Amino acid sequence: MKKVVIRELGGPEVLAVEEAELPVCPAGGLLVRVEACGVNFIDIYHRTGLYRNPLPYGMGLEGAGTIVEVGEGIDGFGAGDRVAWVRVSGSYAEYNVIPAEQAVKLPAGVETTTAAAVMLQGTTAHYLARSTYKLRQGDTCLIHAAAGGVGLLLCQVAHMAGARVIGTASTPEKARLAREAGAGEVILYREQDFESELKRLTGGRGVQVVYDSVGRDTYEKSLNCLAPRGMLVLYGQSSGVVPPIDPTVLSAKGSLFLTRPSLFHYMSTREEFAGRAGDVLEWVASGALKVRIGATFPLAEAAQAHRALEARQTSGKVLLIP
Repeated sequence: MKKVVIRELGGPEVLAVEEAELPVCPAGGLLVRVEACGVNFIDIYHRTGLYRNPLPYGMGLEGAGTIVEVGEGIDGFGAGDRVAWVRVSGSYAEYNVIPAEQAVKLPAGVETTTAAAVMLQGTTAHYLARSTYKLRQGDTCLIHAAAGGVGLLLCQVAHMAGARVIGTASTPEKARLAREAGAGEVILYREQDFESELKRLTGGRGVQVVYDSVGRDTYEKSLNCLAPRGMLVLYGQSSGVVPPIDPTVLSAKGSLFLTRPSLFHYMSTREEFAGRAGDVLEWVASGALKVRIGATFPLAEAAQAHRALEARQTSGKVLLIP
C-alpha cells in the first residue's frame, strides 16, 4: 500500500508518498480501504510543526471508505460496511486501521467522497454553532472565510438555527457561494474594511459571536465587531498565531468572551462523537446540508493539495483520492 509520511518538518515538499506493508487489524480496530481523505488546515499545522507530533508521522486525520476486516471484540460493524472517521492519523493512505469507537457508518445515499469531505469540517461547524456559542433565533454572527470548507458548512448550520449570518470573503465568486449557503450579507474584505462595514450593517450594535479561523490578521477587528458580552471564537489561524492578549482589553470592549476551542475537546467521548457525526451525516442525507468539494487530487499529489489550500485557491473541501 501507499501512504503519505513526513520525516521532517517544513513546506509541502516534505510530504513523501511511501510504500508500506498492509496494516494488521488489531482487536478493537477496523481495517479500511480508504476511498477519500480530507485535507485540512490542521494537516498543515502538523506538517510545519505548529502542532508537533513524533516523526516520522503519517499524515491526515479524516477519511471514508469500506471495511475490509473487523478486529476481535467489535460489534456493529462488518466487512463491506461503508464508514467515515476523524481524528485518526495516517489517513492519507490507501488503507488505514480505524479504532471502531472513532468510526461511524454512512447513511444510505451519502457517498464516501461526500462523507470524507464533511466529517472534520462538518462536526467543527456543529460544535461551534451548537455548543461553543449556541446560536439562537435573533442572534447575529460574523463568519470569516465564509466560503472556505468550514465556512460554507457553518453558514448553513447558523442559518438553520435562525441566526442572521454575515460573512467575509475575498472575491465576488466566493461571496456568491457564501450567500447560497445562508449568509444574508457578505463583506468583500479586500475592498471593504470588515469592521466598519459590519458596524454599518448592524447599526453600530455589533454581533453576538464572531467565528474566526483566520487568526492574526483579523482578531483585533473581530473583537471590535462584538456587541457587549459577545464572544470571539478563534478556531483557526490560517494567517498566523494570535499574539498574547491582555484580559483587561476584553473588559474595556464590553465584558467580552474569548475562546480557542478544539474539535477534539468537543468530541472527547464516543457518545459525543457519534451524536455530532450522526447529526451531520443525517443532514447531508436529507439534503439539509450541502457539501461543496472544491478540488480533488490523487494521493501522489498531496503536496499540490497543501499548496492550493495554503494559497486560498480553493473554496469548499479539498480531498485526496487514493
